[in-house]
This record gives sequence, structure tokens and C-alpha cells, in this order.
Amino acid sequence: MDENRINILNASNRILSKLQLLAAFFGDDIIYNVYLRSVIIHQLFENNSELDINKLDLFHLQFTSTLIELLKKIKKSNEKAVTLLFDEIQANKDLIAKLEEVRYSEDVFRLEKHRQTLKVNTSLRRLYEVLSNDSTEYPFSKNINSFSARFATDFYSPITPEIFQKLTHFEPQEVYTNAHAIIQRKLMGLLCKYDFKTEFYCGLKTGNLIIEVYKITEQEIYYIFYPLRNLFLLCNAVEINDITLAITNDKPNTIIQELYNKNDQLQSSAAVTKAYLPSEVRNLLAEHYKKISDISFLQNISNFEAQANILKTMLNTDII
Repeated sequence: MDENRINILNASNRILSKLQLLAAFFGDDIIYNVYLRSVIIHQLFENNSELDINKLDLFHLQFTSTLIELLKKIKKSNEKAVTLLFDEIQANKDLIAKLEEVRYSEDVFRLEKHRQTLKVNTSLRRLYEVLSNDSTEYPFSKNINSFSARFATDFYSPITPEIFQKLTHFEPQEVYTNAHAIIQRKLMGLLCKYDFKTEFYCGLKTGNLIIEVYKITEQEIYYIFYPLRNLFLLCNAVEINDITLAITNDKPNTIIQELYNKNDQLQSSAAVTKAYLPSEVRNLLAEHYKKISDISFLQNISNFEAQANILKTMLNTDII
């Protein structure tokens, strides 16, 4: 076997190996069929020394090598698109991790709001005694305001200044007042009636101002605690509706699940995008396969340069 023949066959094997890898990467039948047909053409030359080996070299030069360059260009473009998808997936994972931390903090919040309720209930009971005895004793539990300072940023729902003004407005003749607190007379009567048994309902904020909302246990009676003024006022039906809307609009209950669903979709898109072939390229490959499968292809290989140039033209298009 002469050296030129050996070199061409070895080069042909290397080209076929590259095409095989690309066929495996894209997993598309048309590429695999082109690869198999190219292998048959190679074997035909390898097993028939009387054939002009230079035609095998010309075949790869005009068809296979250009096809490989085209597929490599598509592969690179697809991988770039997949990288962007994976970047978005990672960004979502980072956000999920942060939200999971908040979810953990919610457990702490639920525990601490029970403690805050006990502080408020105890403080209101003492305030009743202080007002009844006309005492100057400070009625509030230690660190009663630390709860809102700790949790308002992440767990209190935003409200408009108008709603805040409405919730904290009162008429002087309707409240009890001393040096330490202001409490609505009607509210104090209801608290006495229900033995000062209330529960934390929610927290509200507007700017740096915060309000805590409480509910008398087993009753649809709500009141606000405005820590800055140690103010306690009942909420009417309209105000409760405003509070409920604020809470509803502020709760991102499904964000984590939405992010998980989004990442599942992105993973699926990445799998599809990785091996995506534009329809124009698939049509071109089908034509290419048809040409090299023609029984008279080898006899006329020198006349196929025009058709082979279609591959080269495709390399310079904007569809990839």
C-alpha cells in the first residue's frame, strides 16, 4: 500500500471519528445516517485498491469536513445558549436558598410571636390595674418593642400612609390616657370581658413606622398596638379589610415552588437547546444524505463541487 493511500485513509478515519462524536452529541437520525453512509464510502475505498483514493480525499474535503465545521458552529452556538440557561438556573437556586433561609426564620417568627403575645397580654392586664388604681407604675413587659425591631423588615406587611393614619386615629374622649399608654375605653372593656386573652394576628409597616395587630381569642375582634406611642385601638370592619388585603398582597406563598417549576422548565429547555438543529440545516443534511447515497455519486464526485458549496454557504448564514 503506497504512502499516499495510507495517509488518506488515516485522515479519513480521523474525520469519521469527529463526525461520529457530533452525531452522538446531537442525537439526530439524519446526522447519524450521514455518518453511516460516509463510513460505507470509506470502507469502499479501503477495500478496493483499484479505486482512486484521491476521490475519498476529495469527498471529505468537499462534504464531510465542511459538514463537521457547520455542526461544530451549531454546537458552539447551542452551548452558549445552554450556558445562559444554566446561569439562570443557578440564579434561581441561589434565590431558593435565600428563601429557604427565610422559611427557617418563619419558624423562629412563629415561636417568637407567641412570646410577644404573652408580653402584650400581660402588659394590658397590668395597664388595667394601673389605670384602676390611678398608679404611675410602668405596666409594660421588658423588651416589648424588640419583637417588631427584629421581625418588621421581613415579616410585616406594607401599608399606605393613609391606612396607617386611619388605624392610629382616635378621638381623645374615647380613650384612657396616662403617662405610659393610651388605650381605647371600649377596647379595655372587651379585654376585661374576655380575660385579656388575645393572639398576634400580623404586623404592618409604612416606612419606619410599624403597627402590630392582635385578635381577641375565639372572637372576631381586632385591635392595633402602635409601639411608638404605646397606643391600643380597636379596628373596625373597613380597617380589617384593608389589613387583610395588605397581608394577602404581601405573602409570596408560592415563590419557592414557582422557582422549582421554572428550573424544571429551564432544564428541559437546556436539553432541547443543546442538540437543536435549525430546520434549514436539517433540510440541508437530508439533501446531503440523498446525494452521497446516490449510486452514481462516486463516479461523479468531481462534479459535485457546486452542491458542496451549499454547505459552505450555510456556514456564513445568520440562522446559527
